[in-house]
Amino acid sequence: METRQQGLLDSEPLQEVDEDMVSEVDLNNSVSEEEREEIQIELAKLEEEISTLKQVLAAKEKRHAELKQKLGITVLSELRQNFSKSWYDMQTSTAYKKTSETLSTAGQKTTAAFSTLGTAITRKFGDMSMYGLEFLFPRRYGIVCLFACEGVCACGEFSCLQWK
Repeated sequence: METRQQGLLDSEPLQEVDEDMVSEVDLNNSVSEEEREEIQIELAKLEEEISTLKQVLAAKEKRHAELKQKLGITVLSELRQNFSKSWYDMQTSTAYKKTSETLSTAGQKTTAAFSTLGTAITRKFGDMSMYGLEFLFPRRYGIVCLFACEGVCACGEFSCLQWK
């Protein structure tokens, strides 16, 4: 025998129920007159209780608002307090702590990488500037002497190494 499994992906289309037919169903046939009266009495009692509870709740909400006003608690202060509590709860959560640690580690590694990159760039610029100075002032002119003596030589030429 083949057993058919009912699931979310049913192969047969859903059957729509005719709304007119549903509205014509008479539920009174299944309930006796005595039971019907008891149900109506219970329904009336429940509606009365609900009305009373609504009145009690409204009175308590009014008293609640009065007490808050006496204490000087405003909507803004409540929002601030709720935000502070939520922020504290978030910071003490495990997920926040793990994320914070991960970001801290990533920040340290990024800082180290940028430091290494900066050192390499500085070294490269230093190499380039020394190369540029040697290119402009070859060693045979005595670059150290040019800067130390401010380029003044006895005959007035830079190619001469006879300094005053």
